[in-house]
Amino acid sequence: MLRAFRDALLIPELRSRVIFTLIVLALYRLGTFIPTPGVDYDKIISFLNTNPAGSALGIINLFSGGNFERFSIFALGIMPYITAAIIMQLLVTIVPAFEKLQKEGEEGRRIINQYTRVAGIALGAVQGFFLATTFLGSQSGSFLLPGWSPGPFLWLVVVVTQVAGIAILLWLAERITEYGVGNGTSMIIMGGIVASWLPQIIQTFGLVRTGEINLIALILFFAFVVAAFAGMAAVQQSERRIPVQYARKVVGRKVFGGQATYIPIKLNAAGVVPIVFAAALLQIPIFFTGTVDNPTLQAIANFFNPRHLSGLVIEVVLIVAFTYVYTAVQFDPRRIAENLREYGGFIPGIRPGEPTVKFLEHIVSRLTLWGALFLGLVAALPTLMQNLTGVTTLTYHFSGISLLIVVGVALDTLRQIESQLMLRNYEGFMTKGRIRGRGRF
Repeated sequence: MLRAFRDALLIPELRSRVIFTLIVLALYRLGTFIPTPGVDYDKIISFLNTNPAGSALGIINLFSGGNFERFSIFALGIMPYITAAIIMQLLVTIVPAFEKLQKEGEEGRRIINQYTRVAGIALGAVQGFFLATTFLGSQSGSFLLPGWSPGPFLWLVVVVTQVAGIAILLWLAERITEYGVGNGTSMIIMGGIVASWLPQIIQTFGLVRTGEINLIALILFFAFVVAAFAGMAAVQQSERRIPVQYARKVVGRKVFGGQATYIPIKLNAAGVVPIVFAAALLQIPIFFTGTVDNPTLQAIANFFNPRHLSGLVIEVVLIVAFTYVYTAVQFDPRRIAENLREYGGFIPGIRPGEPTVKFLEHIVSRLTLWGALFLGLVAALPTLMQNLTGVTTLTYHFSGISLLIVVGVALDTLRQIESQLMLRNYEGFMTKGRIRGRGRF
């Protein structure tokens, strides 16, 4: 891994991509310190730390990279866009018009992406209006700076600010995808999570100095985190290789085919997407109930809070369901079987056609089960870490969800860098061959 990053920094184009990504992430973090006009974020931080409803809103704060507690221009983060992407993926499988668009190739995907952007910004506008009218307004002005009061002007300021923030985040994410390294949306989510680690670690060591946290327990906690990193990386890299043999074809004096290869099927083919999707869906009831100063609605928010057993069970069920759905979208056994038969390939011991489809479906369903159970265990990891070590200040920021997102995004980014390195080595080899050829002639 370190060698790949070192080699990437030696190539001017890749080095510029890495630097560009770091600059964009720095601009994103700069937005954390630009508060929404009229909002006293010190009081919001106190509310999140002391009020039971604030703990339910902690999941929103986690995925926004701490922007929600500061109520910055990026308070809602990029999660409204993620929620819109979930809805759009479901519509693609249900609505024939969207399904037709998806099959039209690059142009169809471009139109669907545009619809997703508009839907994400519209959802962000709804959430921003709800924040302004219920969360800020229902607290009798307690979250507002002197001179500001709940009313239409405040609603307009909050909605415009949050919509602009979401639009800027989408633009930054697209710039990373186009000119940087990795997926822009994933990099922004990971950047927010990683940025929240250092302040929490400093705060925890301060509690160790005052004797509120045992140093041995803290060491055990970090050892558990390192072991979790290693285990998650191993599972993310695990795959089942299905052998494939291509039949030989003789055309004139040339022999084509006859090669042996394999189809890689990952143990966790869905990656971190099911966890992000589940977190995005859980944010909806938490957002619309935890921001209202009503005991009944706050109880509903706590019911969906993953810190509690009920919310944890709901989150695990959503993760398992999304794992199966997303794996089915990403891996189509029928299409693979048709491609194998078209190019003269077959799985040894399995007849081409429908038997190949059933064989691949059986393998994928078994692997997906273990992958889904693994993601469910990751969701339950914070509770396990807290019970084993007794450290409560870091369990939320170093939760299984945040660790898996960081590991998954880091591995995906590393794969992209390695593929770019291989491409450039291949181009260099071909270039040398052409130069030598010119020299001989």
